[in-house]
Amino acid sequence: AAPELTQAMASPSTISSPLLILLLLLIPSVAFEFDVGDETGWAVPPEKKAQLYNQWASRNRFQVGDTVRFEYKKDSVMVVSEEDYGSCRSSHPIFFSNSGETEYKLSRPGLFYFISGVSGHCERGQKMIIKVMSHPEPPPGSNQTGDSTSPASPDRSTAAAAPAVASLVGMAAFVLLMTSSLFE
Repeated sequence: AAPELTQAMASPSTISSPLLILLLLLIPSVAFEFDVGDETGWAVPPEKKAQLYNQWASRNRFQVGDTVRFEYKKDSVMVVSEEDYGSCRSSHPIFFSNSGETEYKLSRPGLFYFISGVSGHCERGQKMIIKVMSHPEPPPGSNQTGDSTSPASPDRSTAAAAPAVASLVGMAAFVLLMTSSLFE
C-alpha cells in the first residue's frame, strides 16, 4: 500500500489572526473628519451663544491629519493669523473658501484660527480656535499595552472616520475571504 500523503497547511485562523492584529494596530492612525458645529453647521450663532464654536472645538480632540468640514449658505470660511482672529480682520487670509462646503485638513500641531469672511459675522461670534495635537509616540521600550498610571486617550467619539474605516474593513474582509478560500 502506498503511504498516505498529508499536506501541511495553515488553518484560516492561523493566518487571519496576525492580519486582524495588524489591522487593529492601524486603526489608531486613522484620520477623522469633524463636522464643524455638528447639526448647526457654520453660521452666525444665536446672540447669547457667541462662544458656540469655541465650545464645540473644546469638546473635540484634533490630531494632525484630521479634517474639519464646514457647511454653510451665503457665507465663507477663512484661516487667519492669531492677530487677525482677535480683531476679526479678513483682509489677509491664509486660506479662504466660499463654496458652501469646505474641508480643511489640519496639517500640523498647534493652533488654527477660523473666521467667517462675511462682514459682521466674526464680530457676532462666527469664529473658532482649534488646537491640534501631534500623534503621541510611545517612549522607547515602553509597554504598548499601557498601564494604570498613563493618561487616558482623548475622546474622539464625535468624529466620523467613515471613509478610512470603511476602507480598512473592506480590506480586512477581502483578505479574510481570500485566505479562507485557500483552505476549502
